[in-house]
Amino acid sequence: MTTTNEPKRTGHLVAIVGPTGVGKSRLAIYLARVFDGEIVNADSRQIYRYLDIGTAKPSPEELALVPHHLISIVSPNEDFSLAQYRQAAYQSLDDIQRRGKLPLLVGGSGMYVWAVLEGWSIPAVPPDPELRRNLREKVDNVGAEALYQELLAVDPAAAKRIDRRNIRRVSRALEVYRATGVPFSQCQNKQPPDFRTLVIGLTTDRPTLYHLIDSRVDEMIKQGLIQEVEKLLEKGYDFHMAAMSGIGYRQIGQYIKGELTLPEAIERIKFETHRLVRHQYSWFRLNDSRIHWFDIRHQPYEEIEQLIKEFRG
Repeated sequence: MTTTNEPKRTGHLVAIVGPTGVGKSRLAIYLARVFDGEIVNADSRQIYRYLDIGTAKPSPEELALVPHHLISIVSPNEDFSLAQYRQAAYQSLDDIQRRGKLPLLVGGSGMYVWAVLEGWSIPAVPPDPELRRNLREKVDNVGAEALYQELLAVDPAAAKRIDRRNIRRVSRALEVYRATGVPFSQCQNKQPPDFRTLVIGLTTDRPTLYHLIDSRVDEMIKQGLIQEVEKLLEKGYDFHMAAMSGIGYRQIGQYIKGELTLPEAIERIKFETHRLVRHQYSWFRLNDSRIHWFDIRHQPYEEIEQLIKEFRG
């Protein structure tokens, strides 16, 4: 387990969290322009190059409006651990604050967000290629649920927080346990940074959110998600890679391989994204007193802007 002599971090940090499709990026760009801020990505899929449409990355026009950090920083075949993300995020936050700007940590990946905000001390366990290959073979032979049940037996606390279909996260938790003999959930000591932090959560009722998600999936297909996946395959990336196992890419892959019709693939993307939303709310709970929640149906931008002004003094 890592020990930490972290540099003392001071200043203001605004985090924008909530489920996928609720409008976090749009709000972040607006606030960054109002408060002279810069955005630090906290979406575990947007870190990958070439995965643009299916991860709903900001458009080139949006990226030109406001500086963004930690977007498209690794190739789809590269490993990128939570510890690496945490270190890169702190470096970006320090740089933004040093230049007198307001950092906005934005994303729906709960593990990424809280690793930064709570200052998790993450076990320094290097990847074990042979173990990962064995775990992948287990998934191929008996299914992802068997891998999840193995984690549940040795570390129920970690299993509760990890989506059972997220093979990469389940495998990593097992990897840490096998290397250290200590459950992954017990390795994550916390040493919060000295930022003054304001956490803004965007939410809405489920029918509205699911409608937004379904419309966005349809738009992704129109924008060329199928062609994006085909180009990734042409570059030599395959569906056993962590980046390619995400929602959207996996289902379009099944369509390309003839395992699903296109309407079936689209419906599965929508269904799995709805499931993801339910998991995200386990990371960002509506009764969490640390999060200032706003319903997007009430057009809360002005209220959020005032809250940030008060926060910054």
